[in-house]
Amino acid sequence: MIKMLVRATLPIGLMLGTALWTSLAGCNKAQPEIQYVNAPAAQPAAIAVQPTVVIQDDYVYYPGYEVYYSSNRHQYVYRDGGAWVTRSAPPRVSVDVLFASPSIRMDFHDAPERHHENMMRSYPKTWAPDNDRREKDGRKNEKRDDRNGPGR
Repeated sequence: MIKMLVRATLPIGLMLGTALWTSLAGCNKAQPEIQYVNAPAAQPAAIAVQPTVVIQDDYVYYPGYEVYYSSNRHQYVYRDGGAWVTRSAPPRVSVDVLFASPSIRMDFHDAPERHHENMMRSYPKTWAPDNDRREKDGRKNEKRDDRNGPGR
């Protein structure tokens, strides 16, 4: 009877034992390494960059007042005591009077104080455009006289 009981339960016991052993062996087994896939990194947020426009200063010089005006900046540059200043209005004169006075467009595009000594020599306070024309006309007449020769 015991033999019959063992024979009848043996196959069931073997299957249960195998299943138990397999599940326990799986717990004891080392876990597989996790493989990380190189996923593309998150893109940084787009940054809006505004283009920079560089506009060169353009100065008009008013020799009678020793004042420079930048039409790009709408600013006046002049000496105030021993320091150079930049202001929105000219010194000691109205804008209308200043703009009506003789002026010359400058060909430099940096700070006027770098060129002021040369400007004062080239264009003294009494300078006027007519003076330049008369001087040039006088030089032209001298050349014509030279071309014609003496006595002609």
